[in-house]
Amino acid sequence: MIGRRGWVSLGSVAAFLLLWFVLTSATGAISPGRFPSPADFWVSLKQIATRGYAGAPLLSHALQSLKLVIMGFAIAVATGVPLGLLMGWNRRAEAAINPIFLIIRPIPPLAWIPLAILWLGLGDAAKIMVIWFAAFVPSVINSYAGVRAIDRPIIEAARMLGTPRWRLVSEVIAPAASPMIFTGLRLSLQASWTTLVAAELVGALAGIGFVLNVAQQDIYPGMILVGMAAVGVLGWATTWLLGRAERRALAWNVAGRD
Repeated sequence: MIGRRGWVSLGSVAAFLLLWFVLTSATGAISPGRFPSPADFWVSLKQIATRGYAGAPLLSHALQSLKLVIMGFAIAVATGVPLGLLMGWNRRAEAAINPIFLIIRPIPPLAWIPLAILWLGLGDAAKIMVIWFAAFVPSVINSYAGVRAIDRPIIEAARMLGTPRWRLVSEVIAPAASPMIFTGLRLSLQASWTTLVAAELVGALAGIGFVLNVAQQDIYPGMILVGMAAVGVLGWATTWLLGRAERRALAWNVAGRD
């Protein structure tokens, strides 16, 4: 059964669709050359879903973009979370790594595109590298902050009980820092999708970003909006899956500490 919040959400979506129809189709306040009408959007969606556009159907473009995001995000998690935990736990490691990280951190992910192409060419590897860097920074920062937010008496009590270092990290530090870690993962996933579109604007032969680039060159507002909507849907779906994983992981951590 749909609750009150669900009805509010459905109402807001319906109001947005109605306003879109009124401003474009009903009154013509916004010309089709500037923003497509719902009918234009539907025609573009049917075209790319059935006949294809930019060399492939929508599903193929979406799977290509999803593959790049998952690979870049996974590598960022595998490297950023351990590094953040290490910096938060070990003062010597922080002193050695943090100055370099502080220099690299302000560099926009898109600034790495020329080097990524120079090092890795125009294939998927260059795009994955750019996505990795965009997702890497939030995962490091939030993992580090999660460790630093742990109450020191908890760690000292575990040490007094003779807890081995590996168990201290796996059963005390990581579970206690997990809420902040997952906050970083959500930010990393969002950064991955944001960076993907820009990365696929250069040297791509498939993907949602490639669709947007071709549609811009064709002056095709309906297809541009389809590409934007595809990114939004994919981003929402992957964020929802991450939220489910977070609820399971945090519940397991609570049970483990109990």
